[in-house]
Amino acid sequence: MLEIIAFDIESCAAIEKAGAHRIELCANPAEGGTTASYGMIKTARQLTQINLFPIIRPRGGDFLYSNVEFDTMKEDILLCKKTGCDGVVSGLLKKDGTIDKDRTSLLVSLAYPMEFTFHRAFDRVIDMEQALSDVIHCGCTRILTSGLYPTAIEGIDNIKKLVTLADNRITIMPGSGIRANNIATIIQQTGATEIHSSARIQKPSAMEKHNATLSEKSESVSVDTHEIKNLLNAMKQSTHL
Repeated sequence: MLEIIAFDIESCAAIEKAGAHRIELCANPAEGGTTASYGMIKTARQLTQINLFPIIRPRGGDFLYSNVEFDTMKEDILLCKKTGCDGVVSGLLKKDGTIDKDRTSLLVSLAYPMEFTFHRAFDRVIDMEQALSDVIHCGCTRILTSGLYPTAIEGIDNIKKLVTLADNRITIMPGSGIRANNIATIIQQTGATEIHSSARIQKPSAMEKHNATLSEKSESVSVDTHEIKNLLNAMKQSTHL
């Protein structure tokens, strides 16, 4: 199972056409992904048939949310359910770096029957094994993690440990820095069966005229369909080694 991030609406159809199995839909790549607009979620659902999982994250930064932010997350989950999404990607922490079990469990219940991926907030916990137990207790479907390191390659030993400890009670999905040249290593050394990648590229602007006095770049984040195909090929080869 290969999940690819879409940061723009055109990437959704491209991801499906390239053969990936699931889309994580996000806005705001500069902050690691935040909740897309309702219009973007609705259009993405209309454009694609593969699994669509919008991220439910009201802002960038940490994963300690106020009551108002939490209420916003609940409303966004209900909109995703109404729109026909297959799952959501979210998660909350407490001040002490533990899983916010009460509020995460509430979001999981609200999302049902959609699946619920606990995202890389997991990589900021203080106790990996306890956090794994807590996320399982919340009823989440999977955990997206880089093994508590910046990239999955760096955290590969922790990911392997999580897969073993999970014992098929929850799916451990490695992500962060995974490309076609290292995906086989991740799969073979961890035993993971689902992989997350951005396969991102910088898309140049099609504008013919630019205001040279402005410092903001006009390029945007998109997906590399060739990289997606290479990821899929490397996945297939790794399962036959």
